[in-house]
Amino acid sequence: MPPRSDDPRRDATGSRRGSSRGSEPREAGLGGISDARAYTPRGRTVREGGGAEQRRTPRSNRSGDPFRPALQVLDGGRAGRAGTREPATDGARSGRRSTAAGGRAGVVRTVSSRPVREPFDDDEDAPPPRRRSQPRRPAAAQPRRPVRKPRRPPRLGDPRRPPRLGDPRRRLRLGTVLALALFASIGVRLVYLQTVDTPAYADGGLPNRLAVVELPAPRGAILDRSGEPLAHSVEARYVFADPTRVKDRFATARLLSPLLGVPVSDLAEKMRKRTLPGTDTPLQFVYLARGVEIATAKRIMALDLAGINVHRDERREVPGGDLAANLIGFVSQDMNGLEGLEAKYDDVLRGQAGKRTYEVGLGDLAAPIPGGYSRTTQPQPGSSLKLTVDRDLQFMTQRILAKQTAKVKGSVGAAVIIEVPSGEVLAQASQPTYDAANPTKVGSPADRDDAATTFVVDPGSIHKAITYGAALQEGVITPDTKFPVSDTIVRGGVTFRDTHPAGGRTMSIPGMLAFSSNVGTIEIAEKLGKDRLFDYQKRFGLGQVTGEGMPGEAAGRLLPPDQWSGSAYGSVPIGHSVDATPLQMAAAYATIANNGTYVQPHLVKETIGADGERSPAAAPTTRSVLSPDNAAALRRMMEAVTTVDGPDGQATGLAAAVPGYRVAGKTGTGLRYENGKEQPGPVGSFIGMAPAENPRYVVAVFVWSPGGEGGAVAAPAFREMMGFTLRHYRVPPSLTNKSPKFEVFPR
Repeated sequence: MPPRSDDPRRDATGSRRGSSRGSEPREAGLGGISDARAYTPRGRTVREGGGAEQRRTPRSNRSGDPFRPALQVLDGGRAGRAGTREPATDGARSGRRSTAAGGRAGVVRTVSSRPVREPFDDDEDAPPPRRRSQPRRPAAAQPRRPVRKPRRPPRLGDPRRPPRLGDPRRRLRLGTVLALALFASIGVRLVYLQTVDTPAYADGGLPNRLAVVELPAPRGAILDRSGEPLAHSVEARYVFADPTRVKDRFATARLLSPLLGVPVSDLAEKMRKRTLPGTDTPLQFVYLARGVEIATAKRIMALDLAGINVHRDERREVPGGDLAANLIGFVSQDMNGLEGLEAKYDDVLRGQAGKRTYEVGLGDLAAPIPGGYSRTTQPQPGSSLKLTVDRDLQFMTQRILAKQTAKVKGSVGAAVIIEVPSGEVLAQASQPTYDAANPTKVGSPADRDDAATTFVVDPGSIHKAITYGAALQEGVITPDTKFPVSDTIVRGGVTFRDTHPAGGRTMSIPGMLAFSSNVGTIEIAEKLGKDRLFDYQKRFGLGQVTGEGMPGEAAGRLLPPDQWSGSAYGSVPIGHSVDATPLQMAAAYATIANNGTYVQPHLVKETIGADGERSPAAAPTTRSVLSPDNAAALRRMMEAVTTVDGPDGQATGLAAAVPGYRVAGKTGTGLRYENGKEQPGPVGSFIGMAPAENPRYVVAVFVWSPGGEGGAVAAPAFREMMGFTLRHYRVPPSLTNKSPKFEVFPR
């Protein structure tokens, strides 16, 4: 639109009147005309000194918005159309002044020679000019500006035509669509990550946030037959060091040494900085002590030593110290069984450790994350073993054996007590022994062996009970058999003689047992035959492990009949050329006491699970060896060993007699072999049962000494052990049923 020229606030040039740019009309040189104009509030002028007031009539087509600038488009610089006011030139301005001087009210306007103003050149929001209270001074004459030709409006196709602006609504729609598409794609991706890929991304970083804590499982206990603990585990602590964080290892060692009982030099060496073998990685963990008591661990933590810490541990406690130590054995610091029953039943006693895995924060927030990943596998405590051993009887057996063997320098002893008819081992002692709580403090590793199952000997005369039992069962002899016995006998070029010579006199079977006649036994074995003797040896349990439950049990050795030499006919029947353990011989005598039925000796009574469920041990192996009558006849004849004491001599086992009880048994003098080599000095032994009329218990005692004094202590040790056992279990004495009178050399 062309600029409106009828605005009363604008002059002929379109500028505001009264502006600082001298836009007011000047009247210099014209008489009768006022030198100044005053402005009305609406911007209309009042001519002063003319006597007449001239007003401008506003255009009829003025815009309704008085503050919107009118735009005028000039058509080729020609005069405006009829009825349209156009800006006046300087000449027209002069004409207007002349007209004003002559009193004419009309105004003649021509097209201004000034350039056309752009639509937004005029500031509609500019405030109106301030009214002056005093008349203006005549302004200085301003130089006339050169007349400029109006700009020609651009036409279609004109290169000077400004580019056409885009539609803002279209751009707004496009921008909105793009923004929505962007947010939609982000939303879809977030939903995908939160629903589809959540496990993958979560699992990808999970290992870095997981902490694993091992939950140790307590090791099962070893109990005696009444449930009293022989070995059990208690909670403890282990102390460890991080050598990379220890500031002064020697000062730290001096503080820890009195608490841990470890030399300062050893502790300082453990805390020395080093790397893992074959790598450059520094060692950051080393044990300083295991099984430390909780109170001691608290004192160590109170020291607040750099690089020193404690953690939960387990300590194996043996209340009895050396009580049944050779049976129980011991464990490592990691609670793994190393010897004895601890090793044999390690898979039963050892529990399965649990594990807790959970998410933790990093740095100072290294704590479980609430609601984070957490998984706990509960530990499974080990099962406990309930043995057949009687703790009180075990204690007394060890005490008696230690006292008797102390009389013989450098001796080794073994004792076994078996209950009839169950075959349960009530006590099994070894001498020397050790403290199972400190297994390393022993004189020799052999001191930790269980002598009853590893002590291999030629049993000697105690083997004669097997020979006589087989002969009775096969009908070779009867309890009334008697025949002349010479002083010596030669077999395979080897002479065998008796320690109690009969001088060719007739001797009874009880007499042969009482005086332990070698010659009479060899003659009976020849009638029995080597094949049948070998068969009964196996039936009585020789030549094979008993399966009692102890690890490393020796099987012994029997000489097959096809390997017998000429002398074997004389040595085997009297217990030589035969290898057996004290436990095997005790089980053989328990067969005689049990009316001829062999019952496998055993140590484990039952297994008790962590939940209290009891599982009885497997039933022992049993087999018939002798008839009850023959077993009873053999027991009666063996009573002569502890009772014969007359003008013809004393029996070999009088020292084993238990006052008030009938005792049947046999003495023996054998040989010890170690690694296949015979050791100097004999092995003295005594095995017996009581009460002989109805045996309840079998006690076997073996003592070896390099000087040969073992036989002198075996029988007395038996007497004390059997006497305590009978009293401990309240077995009534044999007061009315006395032992029979035996005739050694019947007429």
